Amino acid sequence: MHKLLFVAILVLLVNCNSSAQKKSDKKSKSYKVEKTEVEWKAQLSPEAFYVLRQAGTERPFSSPLNKNYEDGIYICKGCDTPLFKSKHKFDSGTGWPSFDREIKGNVAFSTDYNLGYARTEEHCTTCGGHLGHVFNDGPRQTTGKRHCINGVALKFQKNE
Repeated sequence: MHKLLFVAILVLLVNCNSSAQKKSDKKSKSYKVEKTEVEWKAQLSPEAFYVLRQAGTERPFSSPLNKNYEDGIYICKGCDTPLFKSKHKFDSGTGWPSFDREIKGNVAFSTDYNLGYARTEEHCTTCGGHLGHVFNDGPRQTTGKRHCINGVALKFQKNE
């Protein structure tokens, strides 16, 4: 009986998810590029708006950028800020474009609790657009990081 009560309390503690935890300073921060919701909806596809402006997630294996191996740079679809270099891209097998590092200063990090536990969220420093999340299960021979990025949040610029 005591074991059952202990397990029940443990499950409750692990799954606690208060609204205070969900608050993010990202919403109150000002960015170089700021637009109204109407302006963002006019600029972005419904899928890109959902990911970039509402912190959504695209379906895995749905982005053509997932298997893009051309030499170039990945930029924010919301504001054209350079975010990731193709030389840092790798195939993680997860279904999303993955990189072992970001372009320093162009990607910001915050913590989200949307799934009931802490994850490190990534967003563009110029427009605040949600990009994805970073995990510590990337290539050990480089940074050990896996920046798991929604392809719909990116545009690719091929190197000339």
